[in-house]
Amino acid sequence: MVKKIDAAGLHYTPLNRQVREAVAAGEDEIVIEHVLGQRFIADGLVGEVTLVVNGVPGGDIGMFMRGPTVVVHGNADHAPGNTMEAGRLVIHGSAGDAVAHSMRGGMVFVRDDIGYRGGIHMKAYNARHPYLVVGGEARAFLGEYMAGGTILLLRRGSKEPFAERGLASGIHGGEIFVRGEVDDGCLAVGAVKKSFGDEERAGIRPLIEEYCRHFGCDAAPLLADDYTRIGPASARPFAGKYTWE
Repeated sequence: MVKKIDAAGLHYTPLNRQVREAVAAGEDEIVIEHVLGQRFIADGLVGEVTLVVNGVPGGDIGMFMRGPTVVVHGNADHAPGNTMEAGRLVIHGSAGDAVAHSMRGGMVFVRDDIGYRGGIHMKAYNARHPYLVVGGEARAFLGEYMAGGTILLLRRGSKEPFAERGLASGIHGGEIFVRGEVDDGCLAVGAVKKSFGDEERAGIRPLIEEYCRHFGCDAAPLLADDYTRIGPASARPFAGKYTWE
């Protein structure tokens, strides 16, 4: 059963009210047409429902979401997956700043590029482990203050070393995998390069395969390439910064 909603000319409040009413009525799939900047779509939704968003959603799509799958056919504005706890967010385009901000579970896949501060303050606890997979490039401060989870940056089409500044600034948990080389000068306070071997390659393999299933690309070259693994130097990167000397 598919419920269709036309978002043309709708403010985000009545749009999201219609989405919640459809979920409460037991709809399995909701298709939202003509989305143009409406914010907070799918925020706080719970369950197995699938939302298909045709257009360009505004900020915070999927915020606090617990379970649904949201597929965006277009770009997304800032902070998709903000504080998401479970479910999937698949973006067939690029996304703005703070993608997966404070995300604590579930998976976010972005086909192309993301803006600044992707994965800022991602965290993991108990069985919860968030994943952010980006097919293109990420701007500065990727993984800032990261406390847990996994970020995989595939950089499809790029051959030069990754050189955006502030990489993993203040990281104290989790891991970042960047396809290819990473310029040492872009590593921020608290971030170090770690070994990448067979165990780590096997660990990111399901993420690469799922990315390629979503976006219809060949996984073989991505699986064969080498990655730079970034992790925390310690659990308290700023331990001495704010103490009295």
